[in-house]
Amino acid sequence: MAPPTLPPSIPPAPPETAESAVATGFFRHLHTPHLVAGYPVTGRQVVFGVLLVFCLTPWASPPVALALGLVLAQTLGNPFASETKAATAKLLQYSVVGLGFGMNAHAAVQAGRTGLLFTVVSILGTLILGYFAGRWLGLGRRVTHLISCGTAICGGSAIAAVGPVLGAKDEEISVALGTVFVLNAIALFTFPPIGHALAMTQQQFGLWCAIAIHDTSSVVGAAKVYGDQALQVATTVKLARALWIIPVSIGTALIFKQKGVKIKIPYFIFGFIAAMLLNTYVPALHPLGPVLVALAKIGLTLTLFFIGAGLSAKTVRAVGARPYLLGVLLWVVISSASLYVILHTVA
Repeated sequence: MAPPTLPPSIPPAPPETAESAVATGFFRHLHTPHLVAGYPVTGRQVVFGVLLVFCLTPWASPPVALALGLVLAQTLGNPFASETKAATAKLLQYSVVGLGFGMNAHAAVQAGRTGLLFTVVSILGTLILGYFAGRWLGLGRRVTHLISCGTAICGGSAIAAVGPVLGAKDEEISVALGTVFVLNAIALFTFPPIGHALAMTQQQFGLWCAIAIHDTSSVVGAAKVYGDQALQVATTVKLARALWIIPVSIGTALIFKQKGVKIKIPYFIFGFIAAMLLNTYVPALHPLGPVLVALAKIGLTLTLFFIGAGLSAKTVRAVGARPYLLGVLLWVVISSASLYVILHTVA
């Protein structure tokens, strides 16, 4: 069989997408498919693959992975947007469960006790402040509640869980997710330098991340950069905080008078707890723990690359100014207040 040649054997170019339509010059060239081993491959797909492989190496930290994803999204666009969107949530959940194999149940209980009061006060305070701030900004009730829940509990997971209960429209959920993910990206880059500048202990920084950063992925990413003890504290407190999805979803259904809705339970948290108990009480698994934790950290780094690659300029612009104002206001208040309290009450 004759080897494939260009252009007769190359499949027709796909219809021009919005991303390729705006790409110009060099970037547009990278959208053009070329035949490789009989398959059409574009330059940006190759770039995506190279960046993905780099995120699997020890040189890629969570902030670096997120930054690479953001650069890709703002220049070439994500060539596998639907695939990475579908993989992100599962990859994060498996990574969180894997981190459980590096934790001790007794230390986790102690961290959970320390963070319990902070969690209760910050969740209630954020929801109440969000209600009044949203009214002041003239935002709709559903968008306000989604952003408030995302800030108060666990970012995208909380929004995804509360949205259907609330009867929110797709565009309202998208606005809330866009707001939270932009602020998550900022937090991932800014929190570790602030922690070092204030000479925060591992316990203090892990607790601050769990309370003041929205999404579990950025919480774990920022804490991982700061240190292993901070990572353990942040993961434990954040997942305990994420369980508040259940009562907040029930309260949302009652307040917004939604009947017959299904509450989405974050089952992966129970997987994390099971992994932690196995690591604590089954010594035979100890040699396996470091391997699973290392894989979990790689999975987390890859998750942040996918999240960054999905945050296009179009997504950022579509949110509008007022949802960002609400998100920033809530974020500044909760991060400043929790930082002050933690520095003065936690060793």
